[in-house]
Order: sequence, then structure tokens, then C-alpha cells
Amino acid sequence: MVPHDAPGEASDDERRFTAIYDDCRQRVWAYAAARAGRQIADEVVSETFAVAWRRLRDVPDPPLPWLLGVARNVLRDSHRAERRREEFTRELRHWTAVSAGDIADDVTERHAVLRALAALPEADREVLILVAWQGLTPRDAARVVGCSSAALRVRLHRARRRLRRAVEEIPAASAAGRAPSPLDRAARPPRR
Repeated sequence: MVPHDAPGEASDDERRFTAIYDDCRQRVWAYAAARAGRQIADEVVSETFAVAWRRLRDVPDPPLPWLLGVARNVLRDSHRAERRREEFTRELRHWTAVSAGDIADDVTERHAVLRALAALPEADREVLILVAWQGLTPRDAARVVGCSSAALRVRLHRARRRLRRAVEEIPAASAAGRAPSPLDRAARPPRR
């Protein structure tokens, strides 16, 4: 059993962490500020030292190189997340520009796509969601599903083709007064 310190006394781990924090915080902050700017540096320092606390037994002596490696990884992950947000924003703008028509058509189209997506096999849905909705690159999506990047691209191509067919089949299976499919909408002449 590990002896506990008296109330109000810091444990050895707490003392070690505090010493590391006091000795290295400014240098980790300077590294992050030089790489990503002052606004992000505070977040990077917080995340870096949160990792250091969780993995305190892994922190070597001297701790600075290890901490800078963690800060580098935090920055890399932050950049990836920012790229995904930017790609998602671009895609949303594209969808907004495309859907400048009647809102009822947009609702019908969304409903048709969601119904078609639900009709697909789970493997197809997973690939489409990872790439289209989660914004992953085919390479990153391949890591998630555990296949090669080339295999994922083939699966994605096939899944898109099946989704297109499923969207086309939904209106054909509907009653006579059906709403037009998204593909019908794309094929009709522009409004005047």
C-alpha cells in the first residue's frame, strides 16, 4: 500500500510535477508561440502539461525535450483539426451556394439522401460518413477502417455509386405524386 502524505502536504509526484512546470513552462510557451502564435500558445501549454501530469512516470530527466515533443504533437493535432474545420466550412459554403433554390426541394433532397444512405450496407455508410461528414482524407479514413489507402478509395468510389443508385431508386419506389430526386433536379433546366 502506498503511504499517503499528511493533509496539506504535496506528494512526491505533485512536487516533481510542480518543479517541471516551474522550470519548463516558459520555454514550452515560447516554443508554441513561435510555431503558432501567442493565442494558441496558452492552450498548447495547458494540454502539454496535462499530458505530462497523466504520464508523469514517463517524463525523463531532463524533461524539456520530452515536453517540446508533446507540444509539437499537440500543435500538429491542432493544425489537423483546423484543416478539417476549414474543409467542412468550404463544403458547407458549397452546399449553401448549391441550395439557393426552393427550401422544399432542399428538404426533399436531404430526406432522399438520408433514406438512401440508410438503405446502404454498413460498410458503405461508414466510408461515406468518414469522408463526407467527418472530413477525413481517404488516407485517414483507411486507418480508421483498417485497410490500405488504395482499398479505401475503391470502397469509397463503389459506395458513392451505390448511394447514387439508391437515391435514384427511392423516388421510383414512391407513389405517383413523388418528389423529384436530387438527380432529377440536377437534370432539369434552370429556372427563369
